[in-house]
Amino acid sequence: MVSIARKNLFEDIPRFLVAQAGIMFAVSLVTIQTGVFNGVIRSTTTLVENSRADIWLASDKMVQLELTQPLIFDYAVRARKVEGVRRAEALLQGTARWNVPNGKLNVVKVYGFPPNGRLFVPGDMVKGNVKSLSNPYTAIVDKSNLKSLKIKKIGDSAQIGSLPVQVVGLTQNTQSVVSSSFIFTSLETANAYANASVTTNVNCTWVGEQLQCRNVYEKDVDAKKQQSANEPPPKLSLNTPISYVLIQAQRGQNIRQLKKRLEATFPETKAYTTKELSQKIRIYWQQSTGIGFILGLGAGVGVIVGVVIVGQILYSAVADHIKEFGTLKAMGASNRVIYGVIIEQALWMAILGYIPGMLLCYGLGAWTLATQGIVILITPLTAVGVFGITVLMCVGSALFAIQKVSKVDPAIVFKA
Repeated sequence: MVSIARKNLFEDIPRFLVAQAGIMFAVSLVTIQTGVFNGVIRSTTTLVENSRADIWLASDKMVQLELTQPLIFDYAVRARKVEGVRRAEALLQGTARWNVPNGKLNVVKVYGFPPNGRLFVPGDMVKGNVKSLSNPYTAIVDKSNLKSLKIKKIGDSAQIGSLPVQVVGLTQNTQSVVSSSFIFTSLETANAYANASVTTNVNCTWVGEQLQCRNVYEKDVDAKKQQSANEPPPKLSLNTPISYVLIQAQRGQNIRQLKKRLEATFPETKAYTTKELSQKIRIYWQQSTGIGFILGLGAGVGVIVGVVIVGQILYSAVADHIKEFGTLKAMGASNRVIYGVIIEQALWMAILGYIPGMLLCYGLGAWTLATQGIVILITPLTAVGVFGITVLMCVGSALFAIQKVSKVDPAIVFKA
């Protein structure tokens, strides 16, 4: 029966290739959509999971990593004195405008941390050194953002708001797909960038009998003074707003008890372990946004297309060999044996369509990571799940053909 299934499958090569193309399309679409979803979710938690902190102290109103109420720098200073704390470091997060001469304006997400600290990790360094951030108005950028930021190499300069910025390092595997470009600086530099203001005035003039008004944007006077004098950014005061306090516990310390002490010491805060914070961020992007629905819809379309194409191919193959199946019945073959032939064809189609489709997805994932910095995360679980979907898709499609052959009358063999 296996030889019959294979013979029927490869008898019409053009039809077989069309079927395999349909399966490859379905496999690729489901895998890519699932991989993009996994990659997007993972990219939103990369900075948290790469940190060496045991606990993240955040505002109790924090929704996700980039959506939180500020704390004050005093919390990072006082946290070092809490029983069970070995190390505490501040993390400042803000939004700024990246401006390149004769280029387009970009919004960037600034992350400030102590260059000599140990708890926050700005990705995998490709070029440069984190300690170079000790110099004022310097930054490290993810190499996937070079094109969007109009930066080519270390040493290139631009402006953030009204202040200068010089690239002193390149990193990778940090960028969130759903966020603006990440740049990493020292705490003082990040504070200057996040708080560098631009004043807005309304300038109104009479044109004929009409009053026309327009907004005039001017650099902050203090920022001009700082830039012209080439002075370093001001030191952080105890009241300077920060976003998080990263905490390393002492060896043998009970993390749950330390979290309670921190929350009791600092009002309106909540302490998360790195795993808890990562899970909170994942749940937000999975359940509170439309990302999962949109990508899932695309994967569903791929499955439907695959079912339709495979179903049509198998149905046509059975219809073209209806007399041969009638002959098998006349020779005493049971319906179970005949159904096995059709299902065998479907399984071969699933395997031969899955392998090249999955290889195509791995190649595409490597290309997007290298050129766009976008991760298409294909985990072993994803690969196994897609294979299961492919088999169910093909076997389910075979049911249409089985319905056709189940009604075959063996007497058809003796008809002209």
